[in-house]
Amino acid sequence: MHTDLHDLLRSLRVWDPEVTRLPAFDPATAPGTPLALFESWFAEAVAAGEREPHTMSLATGDAEGHPDVRIVMLHGADEEGWSFATHADSRKGRQLAARPYAALAFYWPLLGRQVRVRGPVSTAPPEQAQADLHARSTGALAAALTGRQSEPLDSPEELARASEAAWERAEREPRAEVPSWTLYRLRPQEVEFFQGEARRRHVRLRYRRTPKGWDRELLWP
Repeated sequence: MHTDLHDLLRSLRVWDPEVTRLPAFDPATAPGTPLALFESWFAEAVAAGEREPHTMSLATGDAEGHPDVRIVMLHGADEEGWSFATHADSRKGRQLAARPYAALAFYWPLLGRQVRVRGPVSTAPPEQAQADLHARSTGALAAALTGRQSEPLDSPEELARASEAAWERAEREPRAEVPSWTLYRLRPQEVEFFQGEARRRHVRLRYRRTPKGWDRELLWP
């Protein structure tokens, strides 16, 4: 059965009132730092029933300066920055090594909210990266042990064999180290909070880091 893409797109709506609640957001009451507001919004996204609120888009640049983006998982957020992890020799790892600057985007449709973060990226000490990996599931360790992320794959059978061996090792050695596994921290220079509004009077609050702290400003939607 053929489905016309344009007809399908026109049939879709965002922020279905049956599942989406657009809370009021008064930027005058926002805290002085973006981390405090992010923690509050993240907790509200979890409470609202967002299934994967910790997933985010990660944008980097390649050797030609062209953008690249993918979905990754947030590993933490504190005064040192927003954290995520990957293999240092993966595509995004190589891009970050050459150009250590990135952008993140969170989208929580049940609340009509977005959070955008961008800034320079640094790597955490190796022992912190391994501790982060070992705090996760056996499947996460097995995936890390499988390795070769972003390299060409000859066949699904080759992946199955490598994955099976990695799972066996992860179950046998739950503290196995993966030297290429790297924990990255993005230190935000800008953080923008977007709150959708039913009449399209969306609220956009941007924090910008300065030598004296954080400045805040509103943006037109």
